[in-house]
Amino acid sequence: MSIIRIAVQKSGKLTDESLKLIKECGIQINYSNNKLKTTSSNFPLEILFLRDDDIPGYVEDNIADLGIVGNNIIEEKAKKVKIIKPLGFSKCRLSIAVPKNADYKGVKYLQDKNIATSYPAILARFLKSKNIRASIHEISGSVEIAPSIGLADAIFDIVSSGSTLISNGLKEAETVLFSEAVLISNKNLINEKQKILDDLLFRIESVQKAKGYRYILFNLPDNKIENAIKILPGLKSPTILPLAEKGWSSLHSVIHEDDFWNIIGKLKKVGAQGILIVPIEKMVI
Repeated sequence: MSIIRIAVQKSGKLTDESLKLIKECGIQINYSNNKLKTTSSNFPLEILFLRDDDIPGYVEDNIADLGIVGNNIIEEKAKKVKIIKPLGFSKCRLSIAVPKNADYKGVKYLQDKNIATSYPAILARFLKSKNIRASIHEISGSVEIAPSIGLADAIFDIVSSGSTLISNGLKEAETVLFSEAVLISNKNLINEKQKILDDLLFRIESVQKAKGYRYILFNLPDNKIENAIKILPGLKSPTILPLAEKGWSSLHSVIHEDDFWNIIGKLKKVGAQGILIVPIEKMVI
């Protein structure tokens, strides 16, 4: 029987988020930090643990069928892979940062400057698009220290909260790319592996849909049920169950997290009591 091979980062936050998603899909894996690969016991999936920079190349060369990697790596490496879907975690941005006392008024500030980065290809394309001539110094790790030791006038690097920039006397000046983890695949999957991928995507989408919703149940006088139904956006219509106390019912529905507090407030106004909110692990529509 065919199995599908997926490459994930061997250590770090992206590793944790990737393995969490795989486990939420009901796929059992045995993982330890010193492993280079592992196979699921209940799904035709093998996981390779690689450096994130290597993942696009492994997928392009068909050593791995799939990969989970930041979109920033895809943009930098420019390998011939197919982006299947964004995964919603490991979000960040690639930005240009300058010393906090720099008089930055736009990209023209970068003309003839030295810029340190671990992403020279993305930076070069950006500078070219703005008709800016600058020297790019490719370094790996500790990019933020470059201006303070005289190596560069500015840096181009990943920014999440911005606290690392501040601690190194820098300020974010220009955002070039927004990034998050994406699922990629080889462009030439055979039919048997495409079927496994389709099953995996079905599971991932069910997990993703569930994250934005909450299951809600509450008690309400029967004469207020119609009012409550108008408030609840549910997937179809709420479930209504009679309570032991005459004239009262329990309503069950699903609401989107973005509308949560607004809906709760309206339900309370029409007489809802004992409101209970439950997270949804998976949702199949």
